Amino acid sequence: MVHAVFLLLGGRISDFWGRKRTFIWSATGFAVASILGGIAQDPSVLIGARALQGVFAALLAPSALALLTVAFPGGRSRGTAFAIFGSLSGVGAAIGVLLGGYLTEYASWRWCFYVNVPIAIVALIGVAALVRESKAEGSTRYDWPGVILAALGLGSLVYGFTNAEHGWGAPGAWGFILAGVILMVLFVLVEARVKHPLLPLRIATERNRGAAFLASFLAGAVLIGGILFINYYLQIVLGFAPFMAGLASLPMTVVLIITAAVVARNLPKLGAKIPTAAGPVFLAAAMLWLTQVSADGSYAVNMLPALILMGVGLGTVFVPMQNLALFGVDKDGSGVASALVNASQQIGGSLGIALFSTIAAAATAASDGTTAASGGTTAEALTSGYSAVFLWAAAVAILITPIALLLITISRRTFSGTDDEPHIHPG
Repeated sequence: MVHAVFLLLGGRISDFWGRKRTFIWSATGFAVASILGGIAQDPSVLIGARALQGVFAALLAPSALALLTVAFPGGRSRGTAFAIFGSLSGVGAAIGVLLGGYLTEYASWRWCFYVNVPIAIVALIGVAALVRESKAEGSTRYDWPGVILAALGLGSLVYGFTNAEHGWGAPGAWGFILAGVILMVLFVLVEARVKHPLLPLRIATERNRGAAFLASFLAGAVLIGGILFINYYLQIVLGFAPFMAGLASLPMTVVLIITAAVVARNLPKLGAKIPTAAGPVFLAAAMLWLTQVSADGSYAVNMLPALILMGVGLGTVFVPMQNLALFGVDKDGSGVASALVNASQQIGGSLGIALFSTIAAAATAASDGTTAASGGTTAEALTSGYSAVFLWAAAVAILITPIALLLITISRRTFSGTDDEPHIHPG
């Protein structure tokens, strides 16, 4: 959650301080934080290292995407670059799950930290040698009231949804959710009035970019929240070891990469509206398939078809979504726009996990007549909880389709090789 809350500030820092410089220092800081986590002998040091990782990741993610945005200002080349970026993100996530499972099972959890160091070194060498510096011009003042309101508001929302697992009537649930909503309303009011906002509202409120950010938020809830419960089913019910659970997710990643490549190649013909509206249908179909999980189910029947559908859906949505989120934004705002598309996905995932965990706990307790914490929960009750989560995830996924159909108006020519200028109002 630290990562998600501070992404917007990270985007502004990369704009003002320099995207290349921000990337280099944040990648270095992330590597150092990983070393601290690996050598930690005390829980407080371990927690502190994880928090530092979140802070440096909040600088790293927007600066990386902003560098890509500046390097590929428009046309077919940008679509291809974003498709490669998204595919590599999928590959990285899959390798992370596989490697994390392998290291946890066969080595030590400490290597889950140490493995970040050589990756950071390779990235640092590549960026230092190949990438030119770029940064915003003009004022570099930071909107600290906006930072505080966003951090408190988003943190309160996630904490409230997490506490709802103990009952929606608990003050720790509705109280924090209500406080979070109020703080986020205040954040919008402040951003509309300050001279140098953390989030210039023109970036988020342009209808095409707004559609992309909403799609990213909802897709993040489905992806991050849904994957968590898929892993629960694989490991707790089907008995997969961590490494095998990671290996079981590979089909989704392979299909995602292939789909992203096909969509990127055909984006000039399709435009952004069709794939952004069609992808969620595949996502919803995957989640609906998963509602049939059972205590005596199997990977081939209950998981594999859904993972393939998820790969198609995610690959179809992510390519146009990333393009839409950054088209029409001037170079001075590329960092904060990049941060917003990352933040919306991460915040959606955080809220999705909190909300889906609450739904799972309620459905499990209702099915089993006891709570998961009592130690008496049966596999049948657990799968009942998972099924309820997947049904809600399907409902969340399909919401993206009407958003795309109603809000996306960007010209198909925007993605052609002969038209490098965006056809939406500049940010």
